[in-house]
Amino acid sequence: MARDGEKAAQGSDNAPTTLADKVKQELKEWGATLAVFVPLFMLFSGLVYEQRVIPSESMVPTLQVSDRVAVAKFAYGYDRYSLPFSMGRYLPLPKGRIFARDPKRGDVVVFEHPHAGKVMIKRVIGLPGDQVQMIDEQVYINGEPLPSEYVRSVRYVPHGTNWVATAYEWRETAEDGKSWITDRQEAGDRGDNTVLFIVPKGHVFMMGDNRDNSLDSRFLSGHCPPVGNVVDRVGCPLAVDPKEASVGFVPMDHLMGRADTVLMSFYRCKLLDGEKCPKRVWKGL
Repeated sequence: MARDGEKAAQGSDNAPTTLADKVKQELKEWGATLAVFVPLFMLFSGLVYEQRVIPSESMVPTLQVSDRVAVAKFAYGYDRYSLPFSMGRYLPLPKGRIFARDPKRGDVVVFEHPHAGKVMIKRVIGLPGDQVQMIDEQVYINGEPLPSEYVRSVRYVPHGTNWVATAYEWRETAEDGKSWITDRQEAGDRGDNTVLFIVPKGHVFMMGDNRDNSLDSRFLSGHCPPVGNVVDRVGCPLAVDPKEASVGFVPMDHLMGRADTVLMSFYRCKLLDGEKCPKRVWKGL
């Protein structure tokens, strides 16, 4: 009996005794954990929500550089661009979306650049069939100005610089009451006046809230050449390097999700003259 008990004790005492054994055991445990966690994470980020970090100032003042944004992947349905880490561009998956839903005017959308293959974030301004034009900094949709009102002027230090810029904040409001703040600077920027864009079926017209610092659908480098004063076609060869092109008209199947919330940010407020900085944690968009 004593020998049997001694054998049982020895058999149950299988803890690693050397550093190499301990390292091997830790690696096995981490491997087992990752084998469960990684597929669950990819499933969640591909179908429900994923986090994106804002890399530029094109959506100031709504979004700042370094904002961590929660993106609702289910908002517009699913297609190959919904996969995490942009894997869809490398896999032979069919085109088209399932559970497809169209965005609304004013939605902040994460999408894949139709020409450059990089992930972008802009606001939907024009929907399929809309006529969109900029005239003296004012957005016109189907011949009518998008309602806008002046809010204030602010001085701030742009990201990565040491000089001071002045921006004029305007609140724009869509027909369903959704509103947002845009930054305008001095009149006369090349995006302040445009040709007439007629948004093709299955596409949207995107703009950044920082109107003088956003290479968006207003610029012709990502579009077919105008016919007269109108741009209403897609699929033409570009006259510039795709990496230098604007987003043009963005196909619906390039939409990756709707940005819903700023989760957190490492942004440091750079507003001058005692102006109050907006909330940067758990901020709805």
